[in-house]
Amino acid sequence: MAALTPEEIEALTLSAKVAVWCMLLSMPPGIACGWLLAKRQFRGKALADALIHLPMVLPPVVPGYLLLLLLGEQGPLGHWLSRTFDLHFAFNWKGAVLASAVMAFPLMVQPVRLSMRLIDSRLEQAAATLGATPWRVFMTVTLPLALPGVIVGSILAFSRSLGEFGATMAFVGNIPGETRTLPLAIYSYTHVPGGEAPVLRLTLLSIALALAALLASNALARYGERRLGYRPHADA
Repeated sequence: MAALTPEEIEALTLSAKVAVWCMLLSMPPGIACGWLLAKRQFRGKALADALIHLPMVLPPVVPGYLLLLLLGEQGPLGHWLSRTFDLHFAFNWKGAVLASAVMAFPLMVQPVRLSMRLIDSRLEQAAATLGATPWRVFMTVTLPLALPGVIVGSILAFSRSLGEFGATMAFVGNIPGETRTLPLAIYSYTHVPGGEAPVLRLTLLSIALALAALLASNALARYGERRLGYRPHADA
């Protein structure tokens, strides 16, 4: 198979850049929301849970369009950010990061939430009894024990960003060198004569990247479990 062209390398590089930033952007609020849903009871919890996971069941173009309405140059928040901080999201790579983060956020929250729900609360209570502040309990007990879920959520967010198409297209468009990530490049090549070869190359590359990310997620989660002393199941 022929080597990647400069345009294909550009799309691949941009996809990796967007995916890394998406993962980093999703991690702090994802951990916070996972902890909140796992450890706290509050009024409206069911609604908050539903809103967090809403991007998973909506057509991807809907969150993208809503982001455009809110953060576009004429949107209320977008206009304020542009005027106050000269910060622009629509039709640039930062907007692609934001769109990917919105779509990947539920995949970040869910593994963290499950990991934190499995933590024996007596360990946290023991740390608090010994004088640890709530923040110290979280940093020294809860978060380390939830490490496998954080790792899995981070890798899933990264992988979801690599495959994001609909929200990105609606919010930031398909601009070569600026917002044309791997999925958008594949879409573009399907609409040009002679695009079959690059489509095949990029499709196989996408499959390889997705498979590698899932294998890495599994390996890192197992590593985190071993570090925390979890015993592997018999079928592992």
